[in-house]
Amino acid sequence: MTNVDKTTGEITEQPPQAPVAAFLASHLNGRTDEELSVEFHQLLEAVHAHGKKGSMTITIVVEPPANGVESAPLPIGIESAVKAPKATAPKNLYFLNNDGQPVREDPRQMSPGVYRNTDGTTEFRMADTTTDFKDA
Repeated sequence: MTNVDKTTGEITEQPPQAPVAAFLASHLNGRTDEELSVEFHQLLEAVHAHGKKGSMTITIVVEPPANGVESAPLPIGIESAVKAPKATAPKNLYFLNNDGQPVREDPRQMSPGVYRNTDGTTEFRMADTTTDFKDA
């Protein structure tokens, strides 16, 4: 790769840069690459299972050398954040009773076995559960 100094016009050659993927693969003897791969595949599975988008952010954190010593090593860390989609919680249907509380049964409906007479009164009757079966 060549670099041109815009003030002097001098052309200098730069040494080839190592790929970031190679750095990630070798960081912490390959543990970082393995952990990132696991997180990536978990993200893929979650997106496939829920049909929603997700994301993964990889951050390379480089700190200055300790005590400002020029020849000291640079601490470099890798952080990742995964935002995987989740299943939508199922919903249930409720009615509001006269007190404004959610209830499962419709308060406008009468309970089973309660019948309204023509004069407006209600009475409780057991349903007939006997059936006569005929032999075929």
